[in-house]
Amino acid sequence: MSKSKKLDFSPNQYVVYPAHGVGKIVNVEEQEVAGLTLELFVVAFEKDKMTLRVPTHKAVDVGMRSLSTGDEIAHAMKILKGKAKVKRAMWSRRAQEYEQKINSGDLIAIAEVVRDLHRNDDQREQSYSERQLYEAALERLTCEVAVVSSEDEGQAGSKIEDVLNSRAPAAA
Repeated sequence: MSKSKKLDFSPNQYVVYPAHGVGKIVNVEEQEVAGLTLELFVVAFEKDKMTLRVPTHKAVDVGMRSLSTGDEIAHAMKILKGKAKVKRAMWSRRAQEYEQKINSGDLIAIAEVVRDLHRNDDQREQSYSERQLYEAALERLTCEVAVVSSEDEGQAGSKIEDVLNSRAPAAA
């Protein structure tokens, strides 16, 4: 069973690791850890200048996934056009939920966070923590859209901003 799970990924393939976003598998290597020989995916996150080693048999279990399809990107863009759904719960609870969505690695959940936290120029200011969560979600979304549509991050970011700014202004 673990064999079929690990074959979903191969070197030079872009993948999404939930806690870090889009990375590229640069190698599959064997390493001895505590007397056991483990086969590991070596995933490089160029933007963060970070390398992660993920055991091949655990890759799917930890949430590592292939990039989204064009249809999933289109669905995420459709979500961005929607009306922001801000719950009336305390900020600490909402912030926790947003953080979980961002770290889930799920493109649709990340798009929901971007949609809910986006502010137009004429809307109230964001708090520091709100801005941090928004920027983290936007960066993850932009990075995946850029890789899937073979654009640079600037072009993908512009496309996302255009979609966000095209929606009807929310009632303040």
